Amino acid sequence: MLNIGEQLSNRLNKGQKSYTELRAETLADGDVQAFILDHKLSEDEIARSISKFFEYIKERDKFKSQSEDYIMKGYRPILIKNKGYADVSYAETAELVKVLSQKTINQRIKLVNLPKSLRQISARDMDFSDPNRMQVYAYLADFVENFHKHYQQGLYLYGSFGVGKTYIMAYLARELSEKCHAGTTLLHFPSFAVDVKNAISSNSVKAMLDEIKTSSVLVLDDIGAEQFSAWIRDDVLQVILQYRMQEELPTFFTSNFSFEDLERHFANGRSGDETWQAKRLMERIKFLAKPLHLKGDNRR
Repeated sequence: MLNIGEQLSNRLNKGQKSYTELRAETLADGDVQAFILDHKLSEDEIARSISKFFEYIKERDKFKSQSEDYIMKGYRPILIKNKGYADVSYAETAELVKVLSQKTINQRIKLVNLPKSLRQISARDMDFSDPNRMQVYAYLADFVENFHKHYQQGLYLYGSFGVGKTYIMAYLARELSEKCHAGTTLLHFPSFAVDVKNAISSNSVKAMLDEIKTSSVLVLDDIGAEQFSAWIRDDVLQVILQYRMQEELPTFFTSNFSFEDLERHFANGRSGDETWQAKRLMERIKFLAKPLHLKGDNRR
């Protein structure tokens, strides 16, 4: 590839324009003139900068015309002063900054057995006019505002199928990512319970539990919809919640069950009444989350 000096020389040899003409044309460029004035370049510095000014104009015009020959996609050429004369550097475009920002925001939202489209849920998808949701939105707004100040209870959001519980939790995850730079794990608990059972033979259960229980913010989605298992209740869910209670880590839940119904679900063991074990688990859920009933129509 020819450098800028060689390109200038080739132009002269082909008789396209004289050096004087190219120099005058380059120095007449508005961006170049502004750079010379801003940096108070001397005649000597200008002379040493001509090839860089020429390079800048060439790359800038490619960038503006969105030429296929422009290889620095997502970056715009800029003039900088380097060791006493002009040089060309490349700065991120606003569009690239936005793309990278969205990528970072999305990376903070971890989805486990949930649709990836939930990463895109934001305020524009929420119905802030629905009176059934005002208390929920107010709680979440306060939670986000005070996230870095002190520990706060999460929410145990329960209601009928399809009223939007998971969507609201996805909205919370995005708010935390955008405004608090905090990561959230949204986990579909019934699917996770199956995955954990299948992992018993591979001795990877502990690693799976460690990853989930230490999440900065955790949302256990659709709890109570899993097939009942005393082992899942006592050796999986209990372990996760005990750790999060001790470490005061924000934890949210969605469910079709009220607290009372969920306790009955966990007490219905194969060996008969397991009320004590269910109450022990519910105490941890009640410590971690405040119950709120989300009413409304099925939106699916």
